[in-house]
Amino acid sequence: MKFALHFGNNTCPDLAAAHRLVRLAEAAGFDSVFAVDHVVLPDTYSSTYPYAASGRLPGDRTASIPDPLIWMASVAAVTTRLRFMTGVLILPQRNPLVLAKQVATLDHLSGGRIELGIGVGWLKEEFEALGVPFEKRGKRADEYIAAMRALWAADGASYAGEFVKFHEVSCNPKPVAGSVPIIVGGHSEAAARRAGRLGNGFFPSIGRPVDTMPLIDVARRAAEAAGRDPAAIEMLAGCPDLLPGSGKDAEAAIKERVAQGIGRIVLPSTPFMHDLEESLARFGEKVIRPFS
Repeated sequence: MKFALHFGNNTCPDLAAAHRLVRLAEAAGFDSVFAVDHVVLPDTYSSTYPYAASGRLPGDRTASIPDPLIWMASVAAVTTRLRFMTGVLILPQRNPLVLAKQVATLDHLSGGRIELGIGVGWLKEEFEALGVPFEKRGKRADEYIAAMRALWAADGASYAGEFVKFHEVSCNPKPVAGSVPIIVGGHSEAAARRAGRLGNGFFPSIGRPVDTMPLIDVARRAAEAAGRDPAAIEMLAGCPDLLPGSGKDAEAAIKERVAQGIGRIVLPSTPFMHDLEESLARFGEKVIRPFS
């Protein structure tokens, strides 16, 4: 089993705190740390935040949320093994050629330790502020995935779609492994089907406590329908029973996730922030090392 910490960049937006977090996470044996994404947060919005029962974004909208790619570049520079993932980047808001260049460069400089977690977004008002259509954002995301993979795969790449068109262009450096894993995030059946059709992994919500297994089953069925091996798609899931202070049996919780076919358990970083050194070291000793 692999373990990841979520919300790295908004939990630790400052340089010293970020470096402290990732160094301790690496020493404890975590596989990866995730960084969230919002370009802007409107003062008022009518969109429903899908990961909290209130339907509203938690926290202070004026709090720092560093750009995930820049934050990941900083923390990759002070680690050697830890992987980093956007969890998740709102793909339809980005120019796919610019993003392909940024992600490949980051992967190249980090020695192949980058994963691109993507979602299609829920905050319509943010799309409006950026001048990006909210409609057809799912189809736009599908094209962007294909276009980026084409740029990463070979020089002289071409792609022609409704939203992206280029002919015989080269984008370098290439990712270390020839591509960057794309992990599809989201709370909907559409996200699950996208993961099954196109993703290297699927990351349903770890927000409010909901059963994500039905969505994981949708992703597996979509993979089969697309002629892909469902077992080749990494499934990520939360596990509140492992958080500090839960008082639950870690072994039983992990065995349940293993039986469900989960490959990586994702935990929010916030519960570890009180006495970070001790809590991460203890988690590494009691959970990561015995069950990895």
